[in-house]
Amino acid sequence: MKDEAALRPDLELLLERQAARLDAARPEAVARQQKRGRWTTRAAVAAIADAETFVEYGGLVRPATPGMKGAADGLVMGTAKVGGRPVDLVFYDYTVYAGTQSAMNHAKITRMFEHAEKHRLPVICWLDGGGARPHDMHVTARPSTPTFVVFARLSGLVPTIGIAPGRAFAGHANLAGLCDLLIATEDSAMGMAGPPLVEAALGKKYTPEEIGPASVHWASGVIDILVGNEEEAIAAAKKYLGYFDLQRQPGEAPDQTILRDIVPENPRRAYNVRSVVNTLCDRDSVLEVKAGYGKAAVTAFGRIAGRTVGVIANQPMYLAGAMDTPACLKMAHFIQVCDAFDVPLVVLCDTPGLMVGPEVEKTGLMRHSARVLTALANATVPVLTVVLRKAYGLGYYIMGSRPLDPAILVAWPTAEFGGMGLEGAVNIIYAKELEAAPTPDERARLHAELTAELKRSNTAVESGAKFLYDDVIDPAATRDILVKTLETVPPPAPRTTRKRIIEPF
Repeated sequence: MKDEAALRPDLELLLERQAARLDAARPEAVARQQKRGRWTTRAAVAAIADAETFVEYGGLVRPATPGMKGAADGLVMGTAKVGGRPVDLVFYDYTVYAGTQSAMNHAKITRMFEHAEKHRLPVICWLDGGGARPHDMHVTARPSTPTFVVFARLSGLVPTIGIAPGRAFAGHANLAGLCDLLIATEDSAMGMAGPPLVEAALGKKYTPEEIGPASVHWASGVIDILVGNEEEAIAAAKKYLGYFDLQRQPGEAPDQTILRDIVPENPRRAYNVRSVVNTLCDRDSVLEVKAGYGKAAVTAFGRIAGRTVGVIANQPMYLAGAMDTPACLKMAHFIQVCDAFDVPLVVLCDTPGLMVGPEVEKTGLMRHSARVLTALANATVPVLTVVLRKAYGLGYYIMGSRPLDPAILVAWPTAEFGGMGLEGAVNIIYAKELEAAPTPDERARLHAELTAELKRSNTAVESGAKFLYDDVIDPAATRDILVKTLETVPPPAPRTTRKRIIEPF
């Protein structure tokens, strides 16, 4: 008589193979990972995916090289929901040959990227590994892989998020560089080649952390969000992904009267523009990106009354808000991301203009400032500009000024307008009068008087009277005006094709 509880041999074999890839069946590998102070890949998948939503692809795959073993060949991947949103997950497993890329897991990840392209699903990559597995890659008839090309085709089509929780070298670093957003832990290390290749090329041994520590990549702008550990990395990824639900329930509004006193009465005193961003946006909704780079600007996602916005702002705490090459590169890339995914832009302007001088010209600012202008001039998302204080020269021109046709252009009473820095303008306009001054002290006094007069004729109220702004507003009314303006802008039309690519940066 047949035992109803008995399993058919083929099903029993399958269940054994499925169980063998789980952490519970691999205690030694789990212990090694814990000794590194790292989460296992499957623990990370469980933490980021909504409960009971992960469907694994390629879980039975084994290495192509005869005699090699490894759960899922070092790549855990599949579909899931994150915060209710469908996504594709591709998570390298450091416990399997140090998370290296192989012939089989390249075939797997290419399959997942093609799946994301076809179904327009965001991709989250867990990039913990040491590049290629060379002895494995050479046993197949396809030593070249389309992985990176397929992933590059996702640019601007779907959000791509990379998480570097440890070491990401060679191919892993290449994938990291292709992501729209890169999150990394403070003790991570990344590089285009790992220690063996660096030693072969340079004849010197380095540790991974000596080649590309997180501190280097944070300062260079490679890392968008720097976190303390895997838990914080996953929280940041979830928060970022949530911005692509463009409208949610309104969040709590901070006290808006704070805005009336943020800009100091003394125009030479700095203030932190982050306080403006955090006050305008729903409480706890702001996520700043690339805070370690381009410090003369702030770029951040947030929500205003539940509506996702991207914010670009000049930062008076650094270079008085003057726009240098790093700030321009950061802003231009951020504008591209927002435009690609139909996120409205709020521009907070307080800049004396572009940086000047021989050292600045060595950085190619004339080209890189043009990136900001080109990105904004070609963006189709609503742009809402608020002039907080200084609005001078070409810096103001490319920060959402009238020629860029913002949906609204308003100024605070603290705003100052000028075709260039007013002190410099006085030198040009009144050159003869200053030259005729009998003494240096008299020249300085005359210069101060002329500058003060020019400032009086270019205050916010005077500029508003000339219709240089749509209105001059009470700072405490800014959020309300932004909300009402966003409500007048129709939602973007559904789209089945890419709107634009996003240049990796």
